[in-house]
Amino acid sequence: MSRLEAVDPSQKLPKGEYAGRLEAAQERLLQLRLHCAGLTNDGELGPPICCVFEGWDASGKGGAIKRLLSEVDVRHVRVRSYAAPTPDEKRHHFLWRFWPALPGWGGMAVLDRSWYGRVLVERVEGFTPEKHWRRAYDEIVDFEKTLAAEGMMLVKFWMHISDDEQLKRFERRRDDPLKSWKLTDEDWRNRGKRREYEGAVDEMLDRTHHDDGAWHVIAGDSKKFARVAVVETVSSEIERALIRHGLPSPPPRPPSDAP
Repeated sequence: MSRLEAVDPSQKLPKGEYAGRLEAAQERLLQLRLHCAGLTNDGELGPPICCVFEGWDASGKGGAIKRLLSEVDVRHVRVRSYAAPTPDEKRHHFLWRFWPALPGWGGMAVLDRSWYGRVLVERVEGFTPEKHWRRAYDEIVDFEKTLAAEGMMLVKFWMHISDDEQLKRFERRRDDPLKSWKLTDEDWRNRGKRREYEGAVDEMLDRTHHDDGAWHVIAGDSKKFARVAVVETVSSEIERALIRHGLPSPPPRPPSDAP
């Protein structure tokens, strides 16, 4: 069974849990973020935090990123969105354009799309010769392990929605004047190649999942489930990274109604 098949995209939160779990996860993330930035301790910086978001078109990446960062001071995080490389960027190695966005110690970055375009859209659409995208799996893993060796914590998400749910979201976007700009002819064309993309995603998840850069496949048919899962996962990964580096982790704050 592939990593995609192992995740049921229709998972939902128990009724009434969304608001409380999201608020608690966001507060914990804020606490950890300030701690890693050296702002609520003795100034010691925590490991760089880099969250990478990939997923189906209309899978909720933007909404998840919004909730992930809604309580974080915008001065303390760098957000980058990536589309097709420019003519100048194509003159360089495909990883070159991502370096400026990467965080240093005490920093945090969130990437909406990333270097994985090499083995997804560039592969399926034929933008890159096969020998190049096949070589890219090892290049990506080596790249990520190099970053991890310098202390970086990578949290990689694949936002997974069903074919039926994607169609519903496409149709809602098409019919909403304030959201129709998000839907392009390319999105419809990519949807027509979903089977080819599924094969590319399965291979990507299998070949680039490693100890220093594990994939988290997030069930996304329920936006509420996905948003909570993303924030809770990032907080948990930060806590694990602090332990791995032998750094103290701030104790969770007691609930506001506690004595």
